[in-house]
Amino acid sequence: MLKEYDVVVVGAGHAGCEAANAAAKMGSSVLLVTMNMNTIAQMSCNPAMGGVAKGQIVREIDALGGGSGLVSDKSAIQFRMLNRSKGPAMWSPRTQNDRMLFALEWRWLLESNPNVDFWQDMVVSVSVEGGKVIGVKTRMGMDIKARSVVLTNGTFLNGLIHLGEKQYGGGRAGEGASFGITEELVKLGFESGRMKTGTPPRVDGRSLDYTKMEVQEGDAVPAKFSFWDTKPLATQRACHITYTNTSTHEILRSGFDRSPMFNGAIQSTGPRYCPSIEDKINRFAERDRHQIFVEPEGWNTVEIYVNGFSTSLPEEVQFEAMKTIPGFENVKMFRPGYAIEYDYFPPTQLKHSLETKLVDNLFFAGQINGTTGYEEAACQGLMAGINAHKKVRGEDAFVLSRSEAYIGVLIDDLITKGTEEPYRMFTSRAEYRILLRQDNADIRLTPVGYSLGMISDEQLRKVEYKNDFTKRIIDSCNKEGIKPEVVNPLLEERNSSPVSQQVKLSSLITRPNISLEDVVSLSEKTIKLVEEVAIVDASVVEQAEIQMKYEGYINREEEMAAKLSRLEEVSIPTDMDYSKLSSLSTEAKQKLSKIQPATIGQAKRVSGVSPADISVLLIYLGR
Repeated sequence: MLKEYDVVVVGAGHAGCEAANAAAKMGSSVLLVTMNMNTIAQMSCNPAMGGVAKGQIVREIDALGGGSGLVSDKSAIQFRMLNRSKGPAMWSPRTQNDRMLFALEWRWLLESNPNVDFWQDMVVSVSVEGGKVIGVKTRMGMDIKARSVVLTNGTFLNGLIHLGEKQYGGGRAGEGASFGITEELVKLGFESGRMKTGTPPRVDGRSLDYTKMEVQEGDAVPAKFSFWDTKPLATQRACHITYTNTSTHEILRSGFDRSPMFNGAIQSTGPRYCPSIEDKINRFAERDRHQIFVEPEGWNTVEIYVNGFSTSLPEEVQFEAMKTIPGFENVKMFRPGYAIEYDYFPPTQLKHSLETKLVDNLFFAGQINGTTGYEEAACQGLMAGINAHKKVRGEDAFVLSRSEAYIGVLIDDLITKGTEEPYRMFTSRAEYRILLRQDNADIRLTPVGYSLGMISDEQLRKVEYKNDFTKRIIDSCNKEGIKPEVVNPLLEERNSSPVSQQVKLSSLITRPNISLEDVVSLSEKTIKLVEEVAIVDASVVEQAEIQMKYEGYINREEEMAAKLSRLEEVSIPTDMDYSKLSSLSTEAKQKLSKIQPATIGQAKRVSGVSPADISVLLIYLGR
């Protein structure tokens, strides 16, 4: 009944949607298989996209032609640029989203592509012949043929939900777990493990007293995620902040003996940087309160997401504890929080393309690789979809380096280092974060997306315009001088050292308390250019200021990236027998044999491999 497809994507979460969208945009015939057509792109946990480092990833996805930025903008109810008080490398966009609208927009985006077909069913095994995937089998008995397969199973593989002392199978609340795939992959020789995540209660916003909470508004002038044709929010919904207290903690502690976190029911590792409320009060016993973010689930619903209160304690303990939080005294609960354990596959079993090393044309993306977060999953889905398409056509894999994108950092971390706890992206993981800013993701990656066939001519022209006019503004500021008597009053007003001779506009902009707007207001020639550009695209002006203000740091990182890239060009044979290199340390032999790095640069990043080991490899390879 179903034809043979170029790409079959299993799972329709954030990774699956991006994978299907990417492969289909590039021209592959795609079948998206999901257990429930009504939960495509479901926001299983918090109704938000972006945040620190995660916002950079969403912008990179958008710059490459993915869908997450577009969908986030179209379903946003609030926008905030985080870390504005810090340098631009730390600026991180975040949207609060309408949960139902987000899913609808993603479904419509996929349905708008004629290359995407859908099938509602559970995939129970992957079909492999001669070390190559040839399709999937479903619970209904369907044998679907495919030239490549992308597994994006999220938390569904043998999912087990924990709520107090109760346990039951499920991929998330109200949905069943997926069985069969893990067992089949283990038979093929894959190594699997277990991870854990959790979610907080959802409550009735009509039962809350917001006068007892702090208001958290969106930005006064909201920006947006996508570089393309979406519009900034005209109106926004406020979030609120409140706090737990010692009474809350006492009630929570009273349920610890029935908590799967502490009674041994949960054996797997949870996300270090998104701990449960019971974990927080246990680990940080000296603190008498913890922050709670009160986040609306959409425009037209009273449902509230209690961010910061992730828990798997018995529901009655959750309820009683919440009632002690200011503003929650009369709270009504829609559903309790819970923890969930699920299977994952250590990502060191993958190539940088996200294709598995054991089975050709089989790709993994998302939480199956040990990550946590919508954004981390989405970017893996994008890359897996692109590479599944390219593999089917016999083309070289598409891989982003660590100096090109946060996406490159994330995948390289997973493939090279692996992870034993749910992996989350942070700006601190990126050694080139001044280069990998959210504001320049389009300049960095849109030409690449265009070469892949993911970006239109019009989108490319928009980025070229931004690049050209950014350079024109910088050139104007580099050429135009300004006299002391003109600029010193401004410098004195800003408590900045006066100048004694004529200086270039660009040299003033490098001062921390002087902006491009300040300087051009003193220069007739440059102000006309800046005003002309700002009318069309204010982001160009921001880009020019950032590049001038941080020029020294940017140049330094570019030089460092160029030096280290030379190591990435030194390839290592795929059949390298490290055991025969007697000068390598024992740990290096073991780690390198397991990871099988593709280049010296990757080998250098393997945990346990020393500079001396790298020298041995370089000598062996004739370098």
